[in-house]
Amino acid sequence: MSYIMQTQALTKTYGKKDAAKDISINVREGEIYGLIGRNGAGKTTIMKMISGLTNPTSGTYSLFGKTGAEMKKMMSKVGVLIEQPGLYPGRSARENLIIKCIAMGIDYKKDNYIDSLLKTVGLEDVPEKKSARQFSLGMRQRLGIALALVGDPSMIILDEPINGLDPQGIVDVRHTLEKLRSEKGITIMISSHILEELAKLADSYAIIHEGRLIEQFSNDELMARCGQFVTIRTTDSSGALKALSGIGITDASVEGEGTIKVSERIDETEKMAAAIVRAGVPLKELCISNMSLEDYYLSITGGGQNA
Repeated sequence: MSYIMQTQALTKTYGKKDAAKDISINVREGEIYGLIGRNGAGKTTIMKMISGLTNPTSGTYSLFGKTGAEMKKMMSKVGVLIEQPGLYPGRSARENLIIKCIAMGIDYKKDNYIDSLLKTVGLEDVPEKKSARQFSLGMRQRLGIALALVGDPSMIILDEPINGLDPQGIVDVRHTLEKLRSEKGITIMISSHILEELAKLADSYAIIHEGRLIEQFSNDELMARCGQFVTIRTTDSSGALKALSGIGITDASVEGEGTIKVSERIDETEKMAAAIVRAGVPLKELCISNMSLEDYYLSITGGGQNA
């Protein structure tokens, strides 16, 4: 699988402050690539540089294997939704898309072009007379994604597309993005505060912290690094630890009140449960768990508020 976008030491400085410093990331064609970081970490700055909305102070980047003037000719193949979608609130979804098509010189009357875009983002059944100002936040975000798809881009860049949405709106946007990847092969770079949702979508990630790239990894690498462990919940942690020690388990620790983490012999959960019950220790729960993306992010950045 080839890289559709690469950056080399990409840096943006405002005055004496580096909003992004020495960012080198690689996005594979056809994947969903998640940017993770706190507010002000530099995610939006990186997206703006890649999409041509601001010039880097130093460093370089390539799109579709092209750099310089050749790359600029390819920018029409990159769709962008950064911050709030630029909608005409008094216009319908269809009219907003027609305006974008006209601005880009695209024949919107050909091959049911507008209908296809509306169907892609799940807005095909919205009444024609309903204006964008009457849309829910989720509908506006999906219309923003449709606008980013005008011109049939090979890659789209989305900054916080699910921020502020209700649960149904989040699911709708997630399904839209999954469909764009699976059915159209579109590469997607996305940032999100909601790491649980991002983990359901992304194939690869970059952790951005205080303007710098901390780590870049695939979803498979995340699973390998986080590993599996056994979570045991009981009202008697010391008794449970003693029972586990009795069957030779030593890599066990108390992670919180009434919660024990066991990092060895994951396939012997039945023996663990039997030993605890046999010792007369109350067993509330025993299950195999994985460290979440949020937990991993916090462990890498030292905790605190996520994304």
